[in-house]
Amino acid sequence: MNYIIYILLTAAYLFSLYKIFEKAGYQGWKAIVPVYNIVIWLKVIKKPWWWILLLIFPGVNILMLLIMSVNTSTVLGKRETSDVLQSAFLPFYYLPKLALDKDVKYVGPIDRIKYKKTTAQEWRDAILFAVVAASIIRTYFLEAFTIPTSSMEKTLLKGDFLFVSKMHYGPRIPETPLSFPFTHHTLPVLNIKSYLDWIELPYYRLPALTDIERNDIVVFNFPAGDTVHPVYQSSITYDAVIRLNAYQLIQRDIARNGKALPYSNYIDIARKSIKQSTDLIERPVDKRENYIKRCVGIPGDTVKIVDGNLFINGVEAFKAEDMQFKYIVRTKQPFPMQSEHFKRQLKDDFLIDFEDQADNASSYGNNAYLFPLTSINSKKIAQNSNVTSVELKLDEQKTFDDQFKRGLVNSLGLDGAKKAIAYFKENKIYDPILSIYPNKPAHYWTVDNFGELVIPKKGMTIELTQNNIDYYQRAITVYEGNTLYQRDGKVYINDQEADSYTFKMNYYWLMGDNRHNSQDSRFWGFVPEDHVVGKAVFIWLSLDPDYGLFDGKIRWSRLFSFID
Repeated sequence: MNYIIYILLTAAYLFSLYKIFEKAGYQGWKAIVPVYNIVIWLKVIKKPWWWILLLIFPGVNILMLLIMSVNTSTVLGKRETSDVLQSAFLPFYYLPKLALDKDVKYVGPIDRIKYKKTTAQEWRDAILFAVVAASIIRTYFLEAFTIPTSSMEKTLLKGDFLFVSKMHYGPRIPETPLSFPFTHHTLPVLNIKSYLDWIELPYYRLPALTDIERNDIVVFNFPAGDTVHPVYQSSITYDAVIRLNAYQLIQRDIARNGKALPYSNYIDIARKSIKQSTDLIERPVDKRENYIKRCVGIPGDTVKIVDGNLFINGVEAFKAEDMQFKYIVRTKQPFPMQSEHFKRQLKDDFLIDFEDQADNASSYGNNAYLFPLTSINSKKIAQNSNVTSVELKLDEQKTFDDQFKRGLVNSLGLDGAKKAIAYFKENKIYDPILSIYPNKPAHYWTVDNFGELVIPKKGMTIELTQNNIDYYQRAITVYEGNTLYQRDGKVYINDQEADSYTFKMNYYWLMGDNRHNSQDSRFWGFVPEDHVVGKAVFIWLSLDPDYGLFDGKIRWSRLFSFID
């Protein structure tokens, strides 16, 4: 359908130019010769030849075509506001109309010696030039980003404003070029899509300055953001919403019938129910949410996490100096957490944000606090005279802890809770929404004990087995566009039995430096190369959300600093 629309729009333009060229004294056939037709068109509207260079950039070229359409109506004597609006926003209708109207003659551009530009026209032209220039820079060179969460602390801080280089890994051609300038996927205030999917271009990346290397800090489109639930947006992935609904359905059946169906049945029921009751949002790759993480694994690497320590190809990976983990801090006397002075002291001395100070580990006993700390700050806080111990909190393999059991008892009663736990144990569902990749009951990993797992590389062939198919199914289907199903213990790809698969793209493994407070590849898997946006290179401003403007809000030491 997209190609049909593209062909119709192109035909409308070529037909219009054929007739308009004749009106301007040029031979009409020149309108159907690629590139040459643009040269003649620029002569018709009396614009410089270098405008053709601006038409090279997808996305920007759409804007330039609209500007050239307005100039075309101008040289045909149509210069009223209504003419400008119609030629700018309805060129595929308005230009053919002018071309076929025998009363419309070519009169040439406005004589600026006789008719000076008004102030409004001067501003219009300046704004258009700024939009075109900024769009080229933003799409192909540098784009500004803000750090909204603490997932990369303390390497990158919430409130950091940074520039991301598109040139390092090669600028990506926009998949959806029909997009409102300087917006991502949604128009502010109006809360509607900021782009049209009439034309979708295939993935293509211009030549790069460098390959993605281990430990680069990378901005990318959220891989699990292809389908979005309108209520949860990207805070909970669509697949996680399905698993959460399945969990609720299991509880419902146990409460009603005292037993439950196979787990896969509930996944199917939940998916169908959500699709029927919810207007789901589907987003192309370049319009998915932007995330920023550290690339810890490149194509072909093997990833494994043991007790919080990351290993790449069997060797312990690089640890950023400011990497954070959660620690249980036990004290003799309670910390005065209500005191603003004490909160400020915790932040100044140990870099614990106010939001993180609210996370209390009371389930570990009295006077116990759960704080994200760097290795240096964990040792520093241990020296406080009121602190008795500082213990790294590892996310151990899931069990039916007291909190989980209490939740089931409250919803199902004691007998129902026993039946539910027996069902979950049988199906190996120790996490109600199976949050850890590959998000399937058969795989019993956590954020601190994970893998091992091979990252796919372009051209790499991986043998498919019942043990590893869950790791690669999403890459094979969602990212590389194949169908896959299993029947009688066999794997079928595009309806053909397959015991292996050769990958078409490179994939990466990305994790946040705030290891216990980061939604990353441990939760949703590989990042395909076509989702990579660019490399974080420079912090130009940093504002601390906990402090006021005259109370330390500006982090002066971080201004105009390069990112390692």
